[in-house]
Amino acid sequence: MACQKPPARQTLTAIHNSEHARNIKIVVATHKPYWMPRDDIYIPLEVGASMRRDYTDYLRDNIGANISCKNDTYCELTGLYWAWKNLHADYKGIVHYRRHFVSGFPRRVASKRSAILRQEDYEKIFARSDILLPRKRHYYIETNASHYIHAHHKKDLATLENVIREHAPDYLPCFQRQMHRTYAHMFNMMVMRADLFDQYAEWLFAILGEVERCTDLTGYTTYERRVYGFLSELLPDVWIERHGYPYQEAEVAFMEHQNWLKKGAKFLMRKVKGEMK
Repeated sequence: MACQKPPARQTLTAIHNSEHARNIKIVVATHKPYWMPRDDIYIPLEVGASMRRDYTDYLRDNIGANISCKNDTYCELTGLYWAWKNLHADYKGIVHYRRHFVSGFPRRVASKRSAILRQEDYEKIFARSDILLPRKRHYYIETNASHYIHAHHKKDLATLENVIREHAPDYLPCFQRQMHRTYAHMFNMMVMRADLFDQYAEWLFAILGEVERCTDLTGYTTYERRVYGFLSELLPDVWIERHGYPYQEAEVAFMEHQNWLKKGAKFLMRKVKGEMK
């Protein structure tokens, strides 16, 4: 599944060293220069680096074992894959350049930045359990399945279910329950004890690899081609429930202004237009 490795242009040695009791490393997936938290636990990572000529100064996801060339369909998951294959730490995770785990409920950009979880915050969290996820996102009037098919191709969700049924049947009851729920841990954001993170990544990419093998993206728009990134948001809860792993939640702050009126209008438009084929 991995893309061809280019010659290494940066060293990973520095990010593997830590003086803390827990060596925590969290990639911040980005595709452009952006404000980054100043804490050694965070590693800005340019995702999809193999698909562009103008690089940032950040570490790139086309160094080491990678699927950087799949970024247009796997989205931030090329960063998750990179962390799985290349990071060595006690705890590993992924956040986004515009979405971070925070404490409290900050509203302004400045307060959001100062509320981003730091090493000491994670130390307290992982003293209680080894998995951190975003606060559940509730849809209330929609299930996870209906929410997906109002915005994406229904056939891809059916393919995912068929792949789980054939290749991971013990996860199927959890998947079907997840599809009928009206809430989920979204955004592909997580921090876990390293062995759990690696186990999840191995399972996730095995599932998505089979979905990819069975999916024809002919005629898909640039947005629709992000299918494996979209589908993957439905899977953390399936994996965690199947294994019965305890977890904790944290608030997620979007680091820019959000137009809630515009977002609400798009949501209603999807409902009016109905399911995609």
